[in-house]
Amino acid sequence: MQLRAQAFLLFFFFLFGIFWVGNYHVFAQSPTADPQTADQQQKIKELEDKLKEVQGQAKTLSSQIAVMDNQIRLTELRIQATTKDIEKLDTDIEVTTKQITKLEETLNITTKALLNRIVATYQLGSSHPLEVVLSSGSVSDMFTRLNYMRLVQLHDKKLIYETQQAKTDYTNQKEIFEGKKEKIEKLKNQLLSYTKQLDNEKKNKKQLLAETEGSESNYQRLLAQARAQLAAFGRFTASQGGASILSNQTVCDDWGCYYNQRDSQWGGNPLNNTQFTLASDGCLVTAMAMVYTHYGYKNVTPKTINSNSGNFASYYPAYLKFAITADGVSSNRVRDSIDSMLSSGHPVVAGVSYDGGPISDHFVVLVSGSNGNYTMNDPFTPNGRNIPFSSHYAIGGIREVYKVSF
Repeated sequence: MQLRAQAFLLFFFFLFGIFWVGNYHVFAQSPTADPQTADQQQKIKELEDKLKEVQGQAKTLSSQIAVMDNQIRLTELRIQATTKDIEKLDTDIEVTTKQITKLEETLNITTKALLNRIVATYQLGSSHPLEVVLSSGSVSDMFTRLNYMRLVQLHDKKLIYETQQAKTDYTNQKEIFEGKKEKIEKLKNQLLSYTKQLDNEKKNKKQLLAETEGSESNYQRLLAQARAQLAAFGRFTASQGGASILSNQTVCDDWGCYYNQRDSQWGGNPLNNTQFTLASDGCLVTAMAMVYTHYGYKNVTPKTINSNSGNFASYYPAYLKFAITADGVSSNRVRDSIDSMLSSGHPVVAGVSYDGGPISDHFVVLVSGSNGNYTMNDPFTPNGRNIPFSSHYAIGGIREVYKVSF
């Protein structure tokens, strides 16, 4: 009776193991849907193509607004697609978590059954075949017992294999689960980035309409002004033999910090993600950073100002606006006179025409002096800290004078 009970239990666990492994593979091999639908991908592709087409049109206020509208719509589509990706992965993770919980329970049961069978097989295997022969009531009974022993051993081997396979599959499923968790974290970070980008794009459009007052003539005037300034920066750089990168330029003291636009810490960086660089066209950005440090904001560098796209004009992204924010501190450039500012202890941001033209092609910081005898921090000249203004530029070449108010 005990032998038959063992045979029944063995057969039950054998069938249970086959059922579990078969169902496990159904769980493990269930395909995961592509995170982005073909329709979403097609819409994004069409909008990207349309954006390139609009960007290639002549620079007008309407075309600029069209670019912004298309960029906003593109970012919104990317947010929608990423949100759906996250929702699908959340569902997959929820299903996979339930599956893993079931697999853990089943694996524990199967492992326990295997251990019981190992004990039973050992006990059965300890009987010598001769004992089986001698204890058998007949030849038929003897062959039945020997055949049973053989079947038990075959079933036990199969159960061992299936348990090992189950453990391997369980490990693989856990790895898939961890991969999905890692992917969803990346998607959440991407979604956050897209959300910030969308916010900036909407602000830029609002800013453009405010700056131009919705007027095409205002837009063209501002655009021409920005282009002229950047072209003048380029001519100045060319007249100096180019903007090679320098090392060990930063010096800080009680006045503040001297920065050089060509410093290796930031000189090679694009000016607000444009084709210009801080080394070649970042004199005004660097001058403003020096003034910030004079007023105690020592964490501000040219890189700090350059990293905030809101500091640059929406209609020409390399053009630094008069009102900017750095390290959470806002400032504004306003027209003033040199001597009155310097006499009260305030530095002056001065625009200089190196070639005698009407447009400032370079900016420096005047730190002290009076009546045309000024000391400056020149962001372009190597080690240009506290050097005479007249050693490089003419007083008559000063075109713009600004104080920086906070």
